[in-house]
Amino acid sequence: MLTERQLLILKAIIDDYVSNAEPVGSRSISKRDEISFSPATIRNEMSDLEELGFLEKTHSSSGRIPSQKGYRHYVDYLLKPGQLSENEMLNIQDVLTSRFLELEEVVQQSAKLLSNLTSYTSIVLGPEVFESKLRQIQIIPISETQAVAIIVTDSGHVENQTVHFPERVNAQDLEKVVNILNERLRGIPLYRLKDELAKEVKHVLKKYVQSHDTMLHVFQEVFHQHNREKIFFSGKTNILSQPEFHDVERVRKILNIFEEDQLVSKLFRSEQAGLSIRIGEENHFAPFDDCTIITATYEAGGKHLGTVGILGPTRMEYPRVIGILEYLSRDLSKKLSNDYDKS
Repeated sequence: MLTERQLLILKAIIDDYVSNAEPVGSRSISKRDEISFSPATIRNEMSDLEELGFLEKTHSSSGRIPSQKGYRHYVDYLLKPGQLSENEMLNIQDVLTSRFLELEEVVQQSAKLLSNLTSYTSIVLGPEVFESKLRQIQIIPISETQAVAIIVTDSGHVENQTVHFPERVNAQDLEKVVNILNERLRGIPLYRLKDELAKEVKHVLKKYVQSHDTMLHVFQEVFHQHNREKIFFSGKTNILSQPEFHDVERVRKILNIFEEDQLVSKLFRSEQAGLSIRIGEENHFAPFDDCTIITATYEAGGKHLGTVGILGPTRMEYPRVIGILEYLSRDLSKKLSNDYDKS
């Protein structure tokens, strides 16, 4: 258990290191307004904090830097979420009150806003296919060989997709297909739609629809597209501006990971509602050993829809980032819940 003095010094060192990215010495800490101890006392406490594993000494300086254990203690016991400025709150409200046509646009703009506000890389995972269920499907013909498929989920999420038929389709056949799909697939999770189409719907289509093979193939493709989680990035290269990441090979590995959707989803998907902070090796993935991932979930109608997240160095502005994430996820949930209630 750390003493009050040690806690005060640890917090001061972390705050200083986050601001300057330079090892922190006792003299610079003694000049801070909230510190009233002599440099000698601070040196002794810093030595003890290093021995306890909360600080590390660099080879190039007599100063110390926080260890991952130090950051974890800071996050768990010393940190208070930062207060957003009026301008930051207005920026978030501008995004969330804009009249976007679809949830996807809201999520996309949220990712961009997050990276702009924090100067880190933002990742937003769209509505979870494993939580969302089909409420309704509509088909609107736009030509003899094209139509727009509209999928509405139980959370109120709407997605449009243009479908192409290899041959002319009969309007009556198309209407029959829509009725059959809604009757047989309503309430089925999106990730199971393609399998259920083959198991439960195929024989019905064959019985009532003349062009059943064509219809089956087309809607297998439609449901395949909806079996993938949407991932939105912004500020991918922001990491280049951080002094910890001047190693080109390290940055290349991180940027390559961003191209692997399944891995990104695994790293940023929050297993529980609310805020999650994983520091360095807690990410259990070597390229992110010097990174922190902070995520917050958002929901609508009581259903967990997705995750907003920030990737940055372990030397992160934790209070500010957490304050922004909490505010955005809370207001995003409010907006989506209002849309859900109206749908």
